[in-house]
Amino acid sequence: MGYIDNILFVIVLAAGFGYFAINVKKLIRNIKLGKDIDRYDNPGARLGNMALIALGQSKMVKRPVSGFLHIIVYAGFVIINIELLEIIIDGIFGTHRLFGFMGGFYSFLIGSFEILAFLVLFAVITFLIRRNVIKLWRFVHSDLKGWPKNDANYILYFEIVLMTLFLVMNAADGYLQSVGADHYAKAGAFPVSGLISGIFEGMDYNTVALIERIAWWLHIIGILVFMNYLYYSKHLHILLAFPNTYFANLKPKGKFRNNETVTNEVKLMMDPNADPFAAQPVDENAAPSKFGASDVQDLNWVQLMNAYTCTECGRCTSSCPANITGKKLSPRKIMMDTRDRLEEVGRNIDKNKGTFVDDGKTLLFDYITPEEIWACTTCNGCVEACPVNIDPLSIIMDLRQYLVMEQSAAPTELNGMMANVENNGAPWQYSQMDRLNWKDE
Repeated sequence: MGYIDNILFVIVLAAGFGYFAINVKKLIRNIKLGKDIDRYDNPGARLGNMALIALGQSKMVKRPVSGFLHIIVYAGFVIINIELLEIIIDGIFGTHRLFGFMGGFYSFLIGSFEILAFLVLFAVITFLIRRNVIKLWRFVHSDLKGWPKNDANYILYFEIVLMTLFLVMNAADGYLQSVGADHYAKAGAFPVSGLISGIFEGMDYNTVALIERIAWWLHIIGILVFMNYLYYSKHLHILLAFPNTYFANLKPKGKFRNNETVTNEVKLMMDPNADPFAAQPVDENAAPSKFGASDVQDLNWVQLMNAYTCTECGRCTSSCPANITGKKLSPRKIMMDTRDRLEEVGRNIDKNKGTFVDDGKTLLFDYITPEEIWACTTCNGCVEACPVNIDPLSIIMDLRQYLVMEQSAAPTELNGMMANVENNGAPWQYSQMDRLNWKDE
């Protein structure tokens, strides 16, 4: 019977990690649909960013209450899952608490895990109250409804179940150790679960052992399910926060990336020796060039990774002056829409055996409206507020560039300004001969 359990465990483990690998492959494929961009410079600064922001949670604690609670959940969930290694080995080889030979150190580890599990439960319940009872503004905003709102609650319920199973498993194990049951040699300390182990008093040893085994199986299966749920959840940032902060833009926030094609044209105009009518080399195999972006394939891969990394916390939207003053723009919605469209494109590719077939939709117009992106003041408040260095503004600017340079669809005031710059060399409508008159005043 023991061998059957081990074989069943290996099958469950292989299925869990196998499906996870499929999702990771799909995730990488979708991100690579974006255009190339060089973010491999200055590795020292990038590693520092990753250590400080992703690992150190430095931007998260700018809001102390949620920041402190998030650190508890983050640290607790990561550290507690160290015991996953022992569970996997025990499950494969049929052992029980294999690392118990470490004695006092093992007791310290298990005791620490239990205290962290209790703190995680406290933090998660607090998060549920903040979302569903207190109803903080950024959690009941109009852009957070349906699946995004439910997803946040589902993951919190999931964490409660996993932590509860962990403590029940340990409580039953500790009780069986205390009564000298077979196969339950003394190993570990149980400062939290020991407080509830009294519920097993008077129960048959076999019943308690069954409860321990059921909790053990549900705990490992729950972790595997949680791991595979990440791809469909905002909690994908658990995995992507590290690469996202590493590849974040290191340049000053007010510095915008020049369009290479426009830059080359300006340089050509300013070169007195250049022949503006000379034929430029053309790559016949290259895709037609496009100014800006109208769909996710026009964005770069870092922007697409940003969309998958978004935690949907709403800090960006709550910091956005356009949104605060009642405009339609929500930086959080920009990222959520980008991810939704990218997922739709990915499903299209899967359906058509690796090739994208035009579905008549685009990120701009079908997901994000011009009204939204023209409301942006380009203040970078959303970029500064994001705890994992996501840049909604870069997507907004690329969509704007498409509207202006491909669709000639800028607002009337902006069209007038750009015409004046082109004709007069200044935003105001006067002759170029008069542009220096101000110095005589």
